[in-house]
Amino acid sequence: MERTSYDLLVLGSGPAGEKGAAQAAYFGKRVALVESLAPLLGGACTNTGTLPSKTMRESALAMTGMMSRGLEAAVLAMPKPWSGAMLLHRERLVVESERRRIRKSLDRNGIDVIAGVASFVDAHTVRVAPRDGSEPRELRGEFILVATGTRPYRPPFIPFEAPEVYDSDEILAIETIPETMIVLGSGVIASEYACIFAALGVKVTLMDGRARLLEFLDSELGDRFAAELLRLGLMLRLGDAPTSCSVDEKTRICTVGTKSGRTESAQAVVASSGRNGNVEDLNLAAIGIVPDKRGNIAVDGQFRTAVPNVFAAGDVIGFPGLASTSMEQGRVAVCNAFGFGHGPRLAPIFPYGIYTIPELSYVGASEEELRKQGIDYVVGQAFMRENGRGQILGAESGVLKMLVAPDRKILGVHILGPSATELIHVGSTAMIQGATIDLFVEAVFNYPTLAELYKYAAYDALEALQRRSVSW
Repeated sequence: MERTSYDLLVLGSGPAGEKGAAQAAYFGKRVALVESLAPLLGGACTNTGTLPSKTMRESALAMTGMMSRGLEAAVLAMPKPWSGAMLLHRERLVVESERRRIRKSLDRNGIDVIAGVASFVDAHTVRVAPRDGSEPRELRGEFILVATGTRPYRPPFIPFEAPEVYDSDEILAIETIPETMIVLGSGVIASEYACIFAALGVKVTLMDGRARLLEFLDSELGDRFAAELLRLGLMLRLGDAPTSCSVDEKTRICTVGTKSGRTESAQAVVASSGRNGNVEDLNLAAIGIVPDKRGNIAVDGQFRTAVPNVFAAGDVIGFPGLASTSMEQGRVAVCNAFGFGHGPRLAPIFPYGIYTIPELSYVGASEEELRKQGIDYVVGQAFMRENGRGQILGAESGVLKMLVAPDRKILGVHILGPSATELIHVGSTAMIQGATIDLFVEAVFNYPTLAELYKYAAYDALEALQRRSVSW
């Protein structure tokens, strides 16, 4: 059996795997990257998750004229019915472009890309079995980075074998846009797909056992977002857990039953009930690693597993499961493995971006978290309807909310509206630097821009602090 030695073996070509491999190669290490789906590189981020879903969102906005900013009479919306091919045309181009970029990056860094399914033989040895059934080979690595990502969790009561029932990866292969749809879940992926199809004119019902949509959000923004979904025509059925799902053999209508006995019916069902780590093929038992029930691998602050030379990064380690953090985790894990730099780490503050309609993004604490921790704060808000750029964009419901300590330090930023996922980086960078709201009061912003919202939210917070000092 062919056997080759490397300084680093990387299992998986998603954001964590690609960036980790490139980091080691940059410092002159010999690196091999094993990808079971090669030549399709990029993991779920590129092929079934982040990029495809966000591209689908932009296509839906463009096709429906929802980006017309109040100029509906001048928009020639594409005729219905829309096909899946029409909706996903741009998505295919973006995915193919990103795959080429990743391949070019790996080639430029001299990284060997090996196609096949990896499994551990021992802590330094991985067997790679090609999917075409050809002879396996063994690779040896001084260090190994597990970055195999995740796949959708499939609740056992849902008949995924039915063509009308999709998980959150399969929906990207939809051929015909249905008139009605049930989305199961209340998290980020469920919310994003529910918004996309509602924007396309599909009558969407979102169902979940949780009482709130995106329950981790600051509750005020969560309430504002829920109101926007109702305006979009989306029906919310929360607080009553789905327990059954069936498809009528004659009519092909899907029916979902809940714990309370309620039923909802639609032409299609999309299930988004979390994700499981891709660990089944890894033979982790051979090296003594035991993942949790969702397939997540435990790591320490350096992204080292229970086995000293084996590291893990990206979605396979669980929270936060973001492409943005996965990239940095892969880089930091490799730096820690080889001792590059001086104690590399991730920034303790990072933003969350939710590509719903409208967008949501936040960084830092929510009001509920601050109250629970007994931390004093005031709220400063600025509304897009009162902002020049916001008026141009027709962003009637948009808002930027800052939570500010008595010493003017910024404790959290929460944004609802267009470009929220871009705007949040201003607040995130300010918080990383420990800035006060004086930074925004003194700064000059282009006019008209949405970034000005930071200045006026800062003014609002200053007024709140002033009112408090007077009352004392």
